[in-house]
Amino acid sequence: MAKTSYVDIPVGDVDAFYSNVQAGDRFTYSRIRKKSVLLSDAKKLDLAGRSLLSVVGPMYKNLDSAVKLAWKNAGAVIGMKAYNLFVQDQCARIKAGLAGEATPSLLHQSFVGQLHIESPATELKIAQFHPDHYFVKQKVPGFKNMYSPVMITESLALPLSIGLNYKSNLTAQGAGAFAKFYAYIHYLYQGRDLYYTLSVNLDLLADWNRVSAVLNTIITRAVHYDLYIHLFNVSGDLFFDNVSAEHSGVNWCRDPFCKDINQGFTSAFYQVPKHWTGVIAPAGTEFESVYKDF
Repeated sequence: MAKTSYVDIPVGDVDAFYSNVQAGDRFTYSRIRKKSVLLSDAKKLDLAGRSLLSVVGPMYKNLDSAVKLAWKNAGAVIGMKAYNLFVQDQCARIKAGLAGEATPSLLHQSFVGQLHIESPATELKIAQFHPDHYFVKQKVPGFKNMYSPVMITESLALPLSIGLNYKSNLTAQGAGAFAKFYAYIHYLYQGRDLYYTLSVNLDLLADWNRVSAVLNTIITRAVHYDLYIHLFNVSGDLFFDNVSAEHSGVNWCRDPFCKDINQGFTSAFYQVPKHWTGVIAPAGTEFESVYKDF
């Protein structure tokens, strides 16, 4: 492979040059690579064989108007069009080996977060940290597969509203069993570091529903907060979706629709924190994003 430090492109060839190359790794070893503009017949057949659109597209066309309206309403919750949400959901369903079609819901869409706990574990706690400054992986507008690490400045301004949709199938295994979702809020008062817990208790056995809580004021200025989901002295599963941590008119929760709650970032994005981190996650526990037939 040819390596160059500088290329002097004649003026008349600039458009042709950039129409045939694209950016590769822009961070560790900056490089460009050839665009795959023309596909061979074999590659076209291979791509068509791996795509589920030829199967899922006609399925959406055959839905009646009432079902399409239900998908439209479900998509509106997460900012997606009805067709796009149906395709995403149905493709995940087929890959999971499930038959038929899902029933669109306003409380969960396609992938959801799952916390699982079993013996010998007695406790599972995951956290999403929200300091004053942190990085996120953000898509570059105008490019299909290009992302950049972007510094976020999150200045906490009350009121802070937290909430999530959840379904639980948990069994108490000892005294003081609980499941809860809460924000741990740091504030300063008279030279002291103090903390306030804005908490929502989750039922151990419940069908899909939404819970929320709001902190309107505090004795002084709040500095920052962290989100936690905490299971103690229970066994079983907790499913959740549509997580919110709203202040200043914005939902600051990362991965609110639980596409990949345990995603880690590497290489050029090593400074981007995981969506959710296991604070207490011993053997017998796991947390991930899953597709289920609810």
